[in-house]
Amino acid sequence: MTKQNVVASEVTSDINMAIAVAVSKSSMFASAVQKPPAVPYITISRKKLLHNLEISGGARVTSWVDSMRASSPTHHKSTPSLSDDQSSWMLHHPSALDMFEEITNASKGKQIVMFLDYDGTLSPIVEDPDRAFMSDAMRATVRKLARYFPTAIVSGRCRDKVYSFVQLAELYYAGSHGMDIKGPSKGSKYKKSSQPVLCQPASEFLPMIDEVYKALLEKTESTPGAKVENNKFCLSVHFRCVEEKKWSELAHQVKSVLKDYPKLRLTQGRKVLEIRPTIKWDKGKALEFLLESLGYANCTDVFPVYIGDDRTDEDAFKVLRERGQGFGILVSKIAKETNASYSLQEPTEVMDFLRRLVECKRLSLRRQFRMRRRLEGMKVSLPN
Repeated sequence: MTKQNVVASEVTSDINMAIAVAVSKSSMFASAVQKPPAVPYITISRKKLLHNLEISGGARVTSWVDSMRASSPTHHKSTPSLSDDQSSWMLHHPSALDMFEEITNASKGKQIVMFLDYDGTLSPIVEDPDRAFMSDAMRATVRKLARYFPTAIVSGRCRDKVYSFVQLAELYYAGSHGMDIKGPSKGSKYKKSSQPVLCQPASEFLPMIDEVYKALLEKTESTPGAKVENNKFCLSVHFRCVEEKKWSELAHQVKSVLKDYPKLRLTQGRKVLEIRPTIKWDKGKALEFLLESLGYANCTDVFPVYIGDDRTDEDAFKVLRERGQGFGILVSKIAKETNASYSLQEPTEVMDFLRRLVECKRLSLRRQFRMRRRLEGMKVSLPN
C-alpha cells in the first residue's frame, strides 16, 4: 500500500483518572462460539488508585473539568492561527474524498473490510442520544456497501440499540466499545468458517454495570441535562445538554459513585463520560477479532478501512497503523491529534465516500465480467 501519513502522538487530552486495580483471573467469556485470546486487566498501584479517587482535594476534579472543556468545546473560534493549524493538519490528514484515487490504488488486489462507528459517522451528533437516527439515504448506502465488502458497525452503544438504529441484518455489530460482538444471524458470504460469531469478553461485569447504572441515575438526577445510558457492558454519562458551569458538579457526582468500584475505569468522549470494565479490550481489539473471525488474521491481501469520529476510535486507528494494513479515516471538522491517515468532515461526506467505494467496485466487477465473456468467446472461436 502507499506510504502512511505522519503518525500523530496518542491523544493527550484523555481524562487522567482511569480507575483500575488488579483482579483475579477468572473466565472472561460467556459461552461464546468463538473466543479471542485471553483478556488481561489494566493494573495500577493502590497508591495511585487512592490518589485518583481523592475527592476532597478538588484539584483532580478541576483538572478533569478542564479536560472536559478542552475536548468538548461549546464553540470554536475562527482565527488566522486556527486556520493555519487546520491547513497544516489537512496536509497530514487529507480528505479521503480528495485522495480517493490514491486509496483505491492502494487497495487493488486486496479484500476491503469496512469498519464504521455510528454516532457522528453514520448519523449526526444530536442532543438526545435516543434520537440519533440514521437517514434512509445513509442506510441504503450502507446496505449497498455490505453487498460488496464485509461491513461491521463498531460503537460504544449497546449492540441492540445500534442495531435498532441501523436495521441491517447482514452486518456485523460490535457494541459496548467492542465488548459485545455478533455476526449476521444468517451467516455471512464473506466468512470462511460456518461458525457464528459471538464475543462478550466482559460478561462477568454485567451485575456490577447494572448496579452502577442505578447509582448514577440517582446521583445525577439533580443535574439538569445529564443523561445516563446503559450500554449493557459499559455506561455513558452524556453532558451535551448540561450547562458548562455544572460540569464540575457532575464530575463530583460520577467520581463519588465510582470510588466504590475499582474494577471500572472512566474515559471521555465527545461530551460523554464512558465507564467501562478494566479489561484490556477496546475498538482496536474488536477490529482484530473480527478480522480473525473473517479469516483475515494473517493475510497480506486484506485492506481494512475504519471510519470514526471519537477518541475511542483511536484504538482502531492505531491497530491499523501497527499492522501496516488499510487505514483510518477521522470524521472531524477541526484539527485533532489522531492516528488516522485521512479525514472527512461530517456524515454526509462519509456517505459520499461510501457511495464512491460502491460505484468503484461495481465498475471493477463489470470490467471483470466483460473480460471473462471476451475470453470465453475467444475460446469458442478457436479451432479444435
